[in-house]
Formats: sequence, C-alpha cells, structure tokens
Amino acid sequence: MFGFFESDETKRLKSHIKNLGALAKVDGHVDPDEMNYIVAIGTRHGLKAHDVKQILSNLDRIEVKPPANDTERFDQIYDLVEMMLADGIIDEKEMEFCTSMALKLGFRKSIVGVLVRKISIGVKDGMPREMIREEAQAFFY
Repeated sequence: MFGFFESDETKRLKSHIKNLGALAKVDGHVDPDEMNYIVAIGTRHGLKAHDVKQILSNLDRIEVKPPANDTERFDQIYDLVEMMLADGIIDEKEMEFCTSMALKLGFRKSIVGVLVRKISIGVKDGMPREMIREEAQAFFY
C-alpha cells in the first residue's frame, strides 16, 4: 500500500492514523472500540484494515504532517476528540494529548482548549460534525 514515494496526502493520513493510535495508548491500553474506530477512519479514507494495523504497529516515530486546510485540520482534531470520548471516560492524559495535537495541527494556543471542549460537548450532545465545524470556525482566525 505504501511505497517509497508517498504523496503528501498519504503522509498526512498515516500521520493522522498514528496520532489516533498514540491517543489510544495514552491511558496505558488500546480498547477494542478504539481500535475499531481507528480502522473505520482508515477505511473511510481508502485504507484496508491490515494497512491501518500495520501503520499502528510502528508508533515509535510519530511525525505530525499538518493538513492542507482548515477543514482537514478540524476533521483531524474532531476524530481525536471523538475517539477520546469513545469509552465514555475522559482521561486527563487524553485531554492533554488532544490539546497538544491541536497545537501541532496549527491551531492557535489561545483557542485550543476552547476548541477541544466545544467539539467534546458537540459530540456528547449528538450534533453533526458539520454543525460543530461551522460553530468552531469562528475560532480558526
């Protein structure tokens, strides 16, 4: 699936999958629901389950490849926050990881906490991703 010459899009996707894997491991174990969530993200982007698991088998070197635009940046932080909430328990280390990743994805330090909280509340309330994105766009600038 992954050759020597990877597109920037493939590099960003692999980076995102690794970030999700790192978040899953931050509390000391990877829950089966978390693994299923990561595989679902990968397959939604055209990867096969075994490709996703291969990417996750090498979490030693994680390089953040920032997305090309605000929509992709939002989608990546949204995926991270949604996975953090998957087991119904918000671990402090997971929250710190999401906040740190928001910074690495290029969101301003002054808004990352509010952004992560806004996504968390929206996901818990069952709001559609697009609605949460629209409400959060005011924080992007």
